[in-house]
Amino acid sequence: MQLDQELQNVSSVAIAGHIRPDGDCVGSCLATYNYITTYYPQVKVCVFLEPIPRIFQFLQGADKILEAKDSEESFDLCIVLDCGDATRLGDAVKFFETAKRTICIDHHVSNQAFADKNKIVADASSASELVYDSMDPAKITKEIAECIYTGMIHDTGVFQYSCTSSHTMEVAGCLMDLGIDYPTIVDKTFYEKTFAQNKILGQALLKSRLYEDAECIASVITQEEMAEFSVLPKHLDGIVSQLRMTKEAEVAIFLYGLEPGAYKVSTRCKGDRVDLSQIAMKYHGGGHKKAAGFTVEGDDPWALIDGIVTDVKEQLAQ
Repeated sequence: MQLDQELQNVSSVAIAGHIRPDGDCVGSCLATYNYITTYYPQVKVCVFLEPIPRIFQFLQGADKILEAKDSEESFDLCIVLDCGDATRLGDAVKFFETAKRTICIDHHVSNQAFADKNKIVADASSASELVYDSMDPAKITKEIAECIYTGMIHDTGVFQYSCTSSHTMEVAGCLMDLGIDYPTIVDKTFYEKTFAQNKILGQALLKSRLYEDAECIASVITQEEMAEFSVLPKHLDGIVSQLRMTKEAEVAIFLYGLEPGAYKVSTRCKGDRVDLSQIAMKYHGGGHKKAAGFTVEGDDPWALIDGIVTDVKEQLAQ
């Protein structure tokens, strides 16, 4: 699938990604937005996302992001990026449902190819990498490269996760050659944390518990703790990855309160003994073999963790 071909005879485009957008979602959406606005100025293009973290505001086009609830337009084409299920588009699902034609570019193994045309590559490092592959390399500007590179580093853990391939590194090299300030992008968007973020990370680590002879580690942050430390859900990024780094732990599970009786779950694993995407699908979530997420309901988060650990245990036993 090549974007240039898909944009022929199109006068309006909506771009959308999943709820609670992360680096790959923001990067892939803005890269596509910038590509279209640069080379197809006659096309009306709108990018719809929920509010993005401030660390991504430096990307070109970030100030053009719209909230879906503020628009009732219909579009010739709706491009969905980094989203494995239309239900995860949030308010932007209406643009997908009313568009004359739909495209999905994604790397979630749980994606069931729900658009009219789909580019689903489960082995790809990120949706951003697939967006690069869908563009004419000669047309990728420095600003587009910054968006793609940002998305790639966030879904690969700065190229340390197993989803990183030789092609991933080749793409990263091509982006670097375009003059992007890659050290600053990595430091400012991936590693740098506020004082409040460091404190909530410490709280999560202090509360963490080991399961299954230390093969599984889990922790939880409640809504009350988020209020106490003055943090939002977007400030909790990286906690599950830090848990994953625990020696001997095969699987990391992190919960945080969404609302009374509901928790968002993030999971990560190291080896090949556990397929987290299968566990996520059981709870109507999605993701990848080594990184997946979903939502669970219940009043006792530790009891919810016990249930998830049981699912992990079944796979470890195999």
